[in-house]
Amino acid sequence: MTTTTPAHSAGPATTAGPVVSFQNVTKSYGQVRAVDGLSLELHPGETVALLGPNGAGKSSTLDLLLGLRPADSGEVRLFGGTAREAVAAGRVGAMLQSGGLMEEVSVRELVALGCSLHPRPHPVDEVLHRAGITEIASRMVNKLSGGQEQRVRFALATAGHNDLIVLDEPTTGMDVTARQAFWATMREQAAQGRTVLFATHYLEEADAIADRVLVLNKGRLLADGSAAEIKAKAGARRVAFDLDGTVDEQVLRALPALTAFERHGTTVKLQSSDADATVHAVYALGLYPRNLEVAGLGLEQAFIALTEAEEATR
Repeated sequence: MTTTTPAHSAGPATTAGPVVSFQNVTKSYGQVRAVDGLSLELHPGETVALLGPNGAGKSSTLDLLLGLRPADSGEVRLFGGTAREAVAAGRVGAMLQSGGLMEEVSVRELVALGCSLHPRPHPVDEVLHRAGITEIASRMVNKLSGGQEQRVRFALATAGHNDLIVLDEPTTGMDVTARQAFWATMREQAAQGRTVLFATHYLEEADAIADRVLVLNKGRLLADGSAAEIKAKAGARRVAFDLDGTVDEQVLRALPALTAFERHGTTVKLQSSDADATVHAVYALGLYPRNLEVAGLGLEQAFIALTEAEEATR
């Protein structure tokens, strides 16, 4: 199968206003409210991570964004129009968890088909190279590993000049080397002005890759900001030190401002909403902590703290 490539600019199309707009969007399945009054905007050139525990509404949000399911109420707009219009114009590429791949074809044949269907296609060999699947181009799709299937899905999502790339758990099944290569490619896409939205369970990816993080829980937006802002929003800090093993654990658990406590032998690890007060109280007890460390929460700890705090209010 061959494709011809029309003379299109490699850059994204000019966009006035937000790339994506959700305005008070809701979606329920029976008694379950999967998306609950969600309002947000995405802008050109942003790389945005969508985080949340299982059942948070991440996949439902992406389905609504792509027009795969209708909202019960509210409005979803892409590039000022409907999702159907944006997809038909070739402005959106998507890599989803759901849906299989054609099996009785080679990788090259499948990617070539994807390119031929795109209004603004890339050359097939370029797509294969970008996805790191040139070496397996002649292999039948039903002979691929899970990680290789993911890279083929990525190739199909980037078969043409898209302005928005939507990725649902894109690196699941990939080894470390493949994940690093994948994100290097996505950085290139964002640097060219494209908007990248990805849902992930790998919080270190969100911390390292995204310039904006959205935290969902039970369909509601809990936090929206940079990874550093999300960590600060959680409000707690980590405190770690070593103590003599004879110190009574209950004394330590009574320290002020604690939000979490761990002890492993002589090592104590705490989370505190007021690290200064906690450390001062340790010394006031006549204790002499060794190897004292005070640091902000990592994104994973901040994510857990935010979702647990939200659950406690329900």
